[in-house]
Amino acid sequence: MFEKLVAIEPVSLVPQAVKELKEYAREIELHDSIPADDEEIIRRIGDADAVLVSYTTQINRRVIESCPSIRYIGMCCSLYSEESANVDIPCARERGIQVLGIRDYGDRGVVEFVLSELVRFLHGFDRPMFREMPLEITDLKVGIIGIGVTGGMIADAMQFMGADVSYYSRTRKPDREAQGITYRPLKELLEYSEVVFACLNKNVILLHEEEFGFMGQGKLLFNTSIGPAFDIPALGAWLDREGNYFICDTQGALGDPSGMLLSHPHVFCAGVSSGRSKQCFELLSKKALDNIRLFLDKYNSSDGASS
Repeated sequence: MFEKLVAIEPVSLVPQAVKELKEYAREIELHDSIPADDEEIIRRIGDADAVLVSYTTQINRRVIESCPSIRYIGMCCSLYSEESANVDIPCARERGIQVLGIRDYGDRGVVEFVLSELVRFLHGFDRPMFREMPLEITDLKVGIIGIGVTGGMIADAMQFMGADVSYYSRTRKPDREAQGITYRPLKELLEYSEVVFACLNKNVILLHEEEFGFMGQGKLLFNTSIGPAFDIPALGAWLDREGNYFICDTQGALGDPSGMLLSHPHVFCAGVSSGRSKQCFELLSKKALDNIRLFLDKYNSSDGASS
């Protein structure tokens, strides 16, 4: 059992999960605002040995080194890689702190979002009609960049609806190719596809000026990533060309701090995370609690058991 567990910001746990937290720590402290700076994070953590964090706050080396009681950091958000994490995992490792994150808890909502937006474009339902006549997804040339969980689910949905689906990733996926999904090098995929879905990990930028040149005109580009998958000036120049449209759910996925692209007539940004649903929060809560139990089970089975 932890001595003190602190959620330093809102972490989207459902009420039942918050109630269950009391089984794992003698003292619970949950904050309902985002800390303004490192000093506030350090103050909130104090002498806590367990910390929960969402995606909006950084736990950097300074914070970790200023809070020597920490032995567990639970990321109630996606952990794709150490490089993209908002926790300094190498520093935590140096100090014997376990960092566990979660993945794949809001993907279904993302798939529903892109299907909804795509149909609106294909039929001209309160969107510019993609072609001169309404289209079905059937035979649509769809390209997926990054065929992990979200990309794979989008590929499955598009294939089910009869699309001609291709993918690009750094490693070939024989199981996907056995399903009839065609591997194409990135240049070929961008030239061939009418609709492109960028489904990459955070901080992975694959679309530069040259890649947008391969895409040409008359294309739809969706970004399902947490952050931009492209050079922002290159995206802006591509959007100025006739018939090109960019679709995303959040401003973070657009990734333009200037805000200029948000008002571009060829940008359609919902302004809300499509993965944030009742089911998403329930799954996030389950996985966050599973990680806590995993850590405590491992810790209690060692010589340093605390309960």
